[in-house]
Amino acid sequence: MSSIVPSSSSPSKCNAVLVQHINAPISIVWSIVRQFDKPQVYKRFVQSYSMISGDGGIGTVREIHIISGLPAAISIEQLDILDDNFHVVSFSIIGGDHRLPNYRSIMSLQEKNGEPEKTIVTEFFTVDVPIGSTKEDCLSFICNLVMEP
Repeated sequence: MSSIVPSSSSPSKCNAVLVQHINAPISIVWSIVRQFDKPQVYKRFVQSYSMISGDGGIGTVREIHIISGLPAAISIEQLDILDDNFHVVSFSIIGGDHRLPNYRSIMSLQEKNGEPEKTIVTEFFTVDVPIGSTKEDCLSFICNLVMEP
């Protein structure tokens, strides 16, 4: 089960929250999403990737080559937060040939209350609305990237 909820912000910002319920314990889900150096495991739009700098910890920079058919080929991303105690990971897009200026994603995991075999993943993202686009266009584009097919 997934749902995405736009949040209010200035006309020049597009913000939303994606909530997913996953039928797996938090330890398994976290072991996958914390791997900044292996994005193809949990991001469906990754064709290939390479590490530009870092060892997978905070400050690491990766270059993602995006599958064909999307309006971009390369995204350069930096790991900003990696907290194993609170199950939080965050990255920023710092370059590439896409229209996602100042994109930032913050993902947190929580065990579902009373159901230790289930995990709730909450991802907040924010991005500047590109010139010539609307907030709705921007949200639609990002939803197509982060939502399951």
